[in-house]
Amino acid sequence: MPPPPPAMPSAIEPSNMLGSARAPRRPSLEESHRTIAVPDRGGGWRRLFAFVGPGYLVAVGYMDPGNWATDLAGGSAFGYSLLSVILVSNLMAMILQALSARLGIAAGLDLAQACRARYRPLANVALWLLCEVAIIACDLAEVLGTAIALQLLFGLPLIVGVVITALDVLLILLLQEYGFRKLEAFIVGLLVVIAGCFAFELWISRPSLVAIGAGLVPSPRIVTDPKMLYLAIGILGATVMPHNLYLHSALVQTRRFAETNAGRREAIRLASLDSSVALVLALFINGAILVLAASTFHLAGRTDVAAINDAYRLLSPMLGAGAASAVFAIALLASGQNSTITGTLAGQVVAEGFLDLRMPVWARRLITRGIAIVPAVIVIAIMGDRGATSLLVLSQVVLSLQLPFAIVPLVAFTSDPRLMGGLPAPRWLTVVAWIVAALVIALNATLLIGLL
Repeated sequence: MPPPPPAMPSAIEPSNMLGSARAPRRPSLEESHRTIAVPDRGGGWRRLFAFVGPGYLVAVGYMDPGNWATDLAGGSAFGYSLLSVILVSNLMAMILQALSARLGIAAGLDLAQACRARYRPLANVALWLLCEVAIIACDLAEVLGTAIALQLLFGLPLIVGVVITALDVLLILLLQEYGFRKLEAFIVGLLVVIAGCFAFELWISRPSLVAIGAGLVPSPRIVTDPKMLYLAIGILGATVMPHNLYLHSALVQTRRFAETNAGRREAIRLASLDSSVALVLALFINGAILVLAASTFHLAGRTDVAAINDAYRLLSPMLGAGAASAVFAIALLASGQNSTITGTLAGQVVAEGFLDLRMPVWARRLITRGIAIVPAVIVIAIMGDRGATSLLVLSQVVLSLQLPFAIVPLVAFTSDPRLMGGLPAPRWLTVVAWIVAALVIALNATLLIGLL
């Protein structure tokens, strides 16, 4: 056995409570760990602003191109009915992301590190493989979404666009050279572009506020109609991203807050507020995509519009605004690029946390992007452009099927006072989180039974 390592930084001391020889030796996202100072003086707004950022990086995953496919298909086929699924999914996401932030701050561990320290090697390998499947499925959605946007804006063949997406590694490396705060600012800037694009689309589509209100009330038909349930599960998978739970628990550790119980309590509160506000923005964008499809396509009898390129082609003539289609494509391109950056970070957290595997970001990105490009090229070559949309929706269902394997460990860890250094989740929050976990598992079981 090698000699014991030197004393660990205080930021990850709580992991020693696990009493495991597999406890992580290095902090999460080591190159950015505790690099952003949180002022200990001044007003609360300054401290809150120091925590703004991780929530928006996480929220990017809740509005990636995979969401576009499921929201467009749901809105055109079923009108406003699936708005309730988007609302419930976002509420679930707020609860789970708050737990993820709590784990990173109170225990000083990301979710992958906590799994590695607590579970046996075989279980860890299984969880790692499942998480990698989720990341690849998400990366597949980003590849297809970005390629479709390039096709719509510049007329590039879809296969050419898919290959070009491999070059976004250079964008990520360039951004990281300027520091983590600059990376967060870039992400927030693109989110503002996406929100502005959909505010414009809603303004010209003039949806019914009464119909929107009715759509926010859940309908039993969502569970009884197999097609509706399939899309609902896809929306759930596209909204609550399993790898985001790993990512958020690492991102909050980029903040250099006071390492006292009082400092950690405040950090938990501010980080939870940051992610909740960011997820409200995600709720608006996801809801806007579905409402746009419902008010433009479903009400006109076009219940078959599920492909993003079909939506692009029909928006301008049906809304009578020439800019509608172009604005739609610009938002899609911004969404794909945003998701690319956070997908890379999530892959790094998962590989380092589960396997203690360190590799350059460019190498990690090329591997995951290469794995995503292969099925995209094959499907497009065989089925043509129409196959891209089916693959997008399927990727979101795959994501949903991975959710329980991230949620169950997260809820178990954050309810453990020993691991959490005396700052476990409140009992009411733990109970709600277990209900969320049970709901996700039940929906997935229903979907699998229906498919079989």
